Amino acid sequence: MAEITAKLVGELRQKTGAGMMDCKKALTENSGDLEKSAEWLRKKGIASAEKKAGKTAAEGIVDSYIHTGSRVGVLVEVNCQTDFVARNDAFKKLVQDIAKQIVASQQVEYVKVADIPAAIVEREKAIEMGRDDLSGKPDAIKEKIVQGRIEKRLKELCLLDQPYIRDQNITVDELVKQNIAQLGENIQVRRFVRFVLGEGIEKEESDFAAEVAAQMGTTAPEPAAPAPIAEAPAAEAAPKAEIKESKGGKKGGKK
Repeated sequence: MAEITAKLVGELRQKTGAGMMDCKKALTENSGDLEKSAEWLRKKGIASAEKKAGKTAAEGIVDSYIHTGSRVGVLVEVNCQTDFVARNDAFKKLVQDIAKQIVASQQVEYVKVADIPAAIVEREKAIEMGRDDLSGKPDAIKEKIVQGRIEKRLKELCLLDQPYIRDQNITVDELVKQNIAQLGENIQVRRFVRFVLGEGIEKEESDFAAEVAAQMGTTAPEPAAPAPIAEAPAAEAAPKAEIKESKGGKKGGKK
């Protein structure tokens, strides 16, 4: 496999306008072949998506999805550039798919890594630095391991980095970029909120008998005390066998 150098990544980026990480992934997927990598980026819609990324997306829709059983629901805002695209069925389908993805990804709290507060990042770093398996390792090695773990953890919290539920070979971010290429406009997932039935409510332990008694204006019966365990009667002494004298059993009896 060809080495993916920074120079090669830069050449592909200049050729396609795609982001650095997308270029690196394309080169990795195509064994460092520049032309095949550029074609791969175009097929994924990534190259055109990067070119439109700087354009203002202030239109779009707010949509909802309520999961079966009505115990989980999602509101999500997805933006595009024009009202024309916002009314497009393909755009509406994309928004519904994103809402379903949010319901399925219970660990997700943010749209992208850049949205995660610095305090959260520092907390995660402190947790990783304190892991037992890192004790005794040199600081430089420890820092490198922790950095890799932090990047993985932060991606787990972000919607755009999740594998798409309908096609695990692409991420939600790649799904959005494919739709940008198809619809010809910049598309941005702006925000979302998830509602889980009963979340945050402390449930009280209820006494059903007391509730019924209160409604009837009576007092709930106290639970009956357990019956005392009867002691087993002492065993009676076995009666001594009665010794009967047989006829002629006396000494000196008549024969």
